[in-house]
Amino acid sequence: SEREANDALTAHVCKGPQQHEEVCLGLFTLLLTEPPQAQRCYRDLTLVNRDGMNVVLVKINQILMEKFLKLQDVCRTQLVWLVRELVKSGVIGADGVLMTLMKQIAGGDITNKNLWLAENVLDILVEQREWVLKSGMLVAMSVYTYLRLIVDHGTQSLLALRQREVDFCIGLLRERFMECFIIGRDLVRLLQNVARIPEMELLWRDLLHNPQTLSPQFTGLLQLLTSRTSRKFLACRLTPDMETKLLFMTSRVRFGQQKRYQDWFQRQYLSTAESQSLRCDLIRYICGVVHPSNEVLSSDILPRWAIIGWLLTTCTSNVAASNAKLALFYDWLFFNPEKDSIMNIEPAILVMHHSMKPHPAITATLLDFMCRIIPHFFPPLEGQVRQGVFNSLNFIMEKRVLAHLAPLFDNPKLDRELRSMLRERFPEFCSSPSPPTEVKMEESVPLEMDNHILDKEDNCYDNTDATFSDDEEEVNNKGKKREFRFQQIKETYIDEPADITPYVDQLDETLKEKVLQLQKGSDTETQCEVMQEIVDLILEEDFESEQMSALASCLAELFKSHFRGDVLPEEITEESLEESVCKPVCLIFRNLCQMQEDNSGFSVLLDMLAELYQKQPKIGYHLLYYLKASKAAVGKMSLYESFAQATALGDLHTCLMMDMKACQEDDVRLLCYLTPSIYSEFPDETLRSGELLNMIVAVIDSTQLQELMCHVMMGNLVMFRKDSVLNILIQSLDWETFEQYSTWQLFLAHSIPLETIIPILQHLKYKEHPEALSCLLLQLRRESPTEEMVKMVLSRPCHQEDQFTTSILRHWAAKHDDQLGEHIKALLIKNNNMPRKRQSLRSSSSKLAQLTLEQMLEHLDCLRLSLSNTKNNFFTQTPILQALQHVQASCDEAHKMRFSDLFSLAEEYEDSSKPPKSRRKAPATSPRSRKGAAPPANEDDSASSSASEEEDSKPKAPKRKRKCSSAVGSDSD
Repeated sequence: SEREANDALTAHVCKGPQQHEEVCLGLFTLLLTEPPQAQRCYRDLTLVNRDGMNVVLVKINQILMEKFLKLQDVCRTQLVWLVRELVKSGVIGADGVLMTLMKQIAGGDITNKNLWLAENVLDILVEQREWVLKSGMLVAMSVYTYLRLIVDHGTQSLLALRQREVDFCIGLLRERFMECFIIGRDLVRLLQNVARIPEMELLWRDLLHNPQTLSPQFTGLLQLLTSRTSRKFLACRLTPDMETKLLFMTSRVRFGQQKRYQDWFQRQYLSTAESQSLRCDLIRYICGVVHPSNEVLSSDILPRWAIIGWLLTTCTSNVAASNAKLALFYDWLFFNPEKDSIMNIEPAILVMHHSMKPHPAITATLLDFMCRIIPHFFPPLEGQVRQGVFNSLNFIMEKRVLAHLAPLFDNPKLDRELRSMLRERFPEFCSSPSPPTEVKMEESVPLEMDNHILDKEDNCYDNTDATFSDDEEEVNNKGKKREFRFQQIKETYIDEPADITPYVDQLDETLKEKVLQLQKGSDTETQCEVMQEIVDLILEEDFESEQMSALASCLAELFKSHFRGDVLPEEITEESLEESVCKPVCLIFRNLCQMQEDNSGFSVLLDMLAELYQKQPKIGYHLLYYLKASKAAVGKMSLYESFAQATALGDLHTCLMMDMKACQEDDVRLLCYLTPSIYSEFPDETLRSGELLNMIVAVIDSTQLQELMCHVMMGNLVMFRKDSVLNILIQSLDWETFEQYSTWQLFLAHSIPLETIIPILQHLKYKEHPEALSCLLLQLRRESPTEEMVKMVLSRPCHQEDQFTTSILRHWAAKHDDQLGEHIKALLIKNNNMPRKRQSLRSSSSKLAQLTLEQMLEHLDCLRLSLSNTKNNFFTQTPILQALQHVQASCDEAHKMRFSDLFSLAEEYEDSSKPPKSRRKAPATSPRSRKGAAPPANEDDSASSSASEEEDSKPKAPKRKRKCSSAVGSDSD
């Protein structure tokens, strides 16, 4: 019995911590994967756990931080359900889990999944308000989160969700203002962005004129603006994935090698119009949270200012650019050297300084913003803002972030008006110790001397001068010019001999000797022999792993010509493929293929590859090529996954996408060659999203497209699967015309039923999506209509210029008139019987087109006109006439007038067929002449008619309902 089972479980968990953990995690897994059993599992979990649910809370946090993006929809829904239950039960630590869940709601993202999460977390916060109020940090964090999300939810279809968010934030701000006060100055920034919303406008009045009404301890806006925002809040608006990627870029990526990472980040998070608002969150995070150590600051790791410069160049709207600049300068406005950190203001001055040569327009716009923000930020506090900016500039000089500001403020590259404004606002910083042209020569020597002295001081910021400061960078110690760019400069290849002198001395004698032998090796065979000897040395037990990085640098330098050359042979034969993988670098791959994964040497070689990958990112797709082309690697493609986990990225999906992107940029032929095996070996990574597909269709030509279609039809390549194809095709609507046509051609080469993707019709607008509409039209033409297809076709809004629905209906009316007639009858009667309120709620997301009775009649009228001069008998079919009669009997006068010609077809049918209900026959006049007459109906009919008219006369309620449903169940799309 159930009781005995519970007793057995309880007895088992009492045996020890391991058994306790196993049972708790077993129930937790069941709960996530089997929704019907969830309630029971949760009850059992509450009965058997012995640690206040701690094991489960830790596991939920781990999933949220590391695996949330990969969860299937069912598990995602269940996880949110579980968090709600934990909150209801008042489990200690549930507030922490809820804050982690809130962190997963991405800014600048209005996809259905994200809206669903935002709405469900809001439901928990609103339903459990009393519990929320017990945690000051949760109050502040949820206000910070939802104030930020309100900005993204301004479209018509999201207004209901936005209103709930506004009500929630206003409620907490008015009742618990001092708990929200701990957010600090960024609370004002977020409130500025939503100030035009009426409720927020009233709050602003109190903030400015009646601060005491919010809290007796609150003295006014200045008190809030002088309070620095904690890192916790700045970090909470980045998802764990965004945070991991940014921290990776600022701690592991070398300056000059950032383009591929920036491109990946942009594709993933910054490619939509809505994502403009995310840039502010990223800039505030970089300024306030990413504070690199002195060691990183003085290395060649990608500096913070370069990432911010790149983010500024990706702003495409003026509002976004203006908000991004405010985010960058926000800590300057009320900067207090005693309380605030130099690290918060350093990025802005360095972006301006380093952009002067490559991007003078960026420097100019930032300097202009800095001048204008003083009087315009908040006129009553102009004096304080001026002082804050002055303090910032002074502190920058004092800490020697820049030695002088004159070369920046009085630079000939700036226009005269801006220079005079800077002189007027900041005369103290505009007087150069010598003419700007000479500063370069004079500054470099004392700055370098300063550096050697300052380096010895603990926690001193100033050693960044060595790396980032003005013009000693112009000429490096070897006389090579180094330039700063936000985008990687395209490599121009000059065949210089490999220079391994900086690294080879760090190797022990035996290894050094082999590396020098490798350098001298004239032919490939000799080099391969030496390379095998080097691999054997690495695998020896006494190999010192400290040498790994230096060895990787040597190999990257020695093999650079190999990485520049073509990988795939011109003519693909067994011999040519085998020859192409007989290169020295392939020896590492071959040794890995021959080893068992539990061999200790296996992980050592993977570490070697990971080090090499840091120095030479192309190694990733070279490994993929080897695993496909080499006979020695048959069935070993999974080895790439081990490699991906060993790299600094540590994640198969990210690593695979970056390597395929690098391959796409270097060699499209190779990309097409690898495509079939990449899709078949890594289906979860490739078929879930359109990322790889977009890379492919962006560069292939028509011949390569045809080859891929042949692969699909021969069964060698699967690029779509039923569960994700619809989402991928929806993503593709934003791609270029040829990319979209290629995507549809590849889709049509698969044997996926059209019904799977027919809901895409709800997303297609006739002016914006002609590619998808034309492909769908030709495909629908070949199909026999189903009710779902007809429903989707009729769901399209009726526009005079949009001929899509009429053309496909006309084709079906000619070829499949019986089926079409039955489906239209079923849909007309179904929609006519549905109460008007329900009609507005039917779609899972109110942004999508919906099927209404009026719309169906409009489309049928267009079809009637299109068929009027033909011999087609579609409108003489009994099902159509019966349906029109049914609708006519209960619709209002306005509709009868508007569609009188359509209904008159049914009138004539009535006359000729003499149906048994003779009361319907009495008024034989056309609806036009019966304008004032009440429609003949029995009590039921008239009741439904008056009900529908009553509904029509009160449109507000359903409208609000529809908005409310905006994100409900939107995952189903």
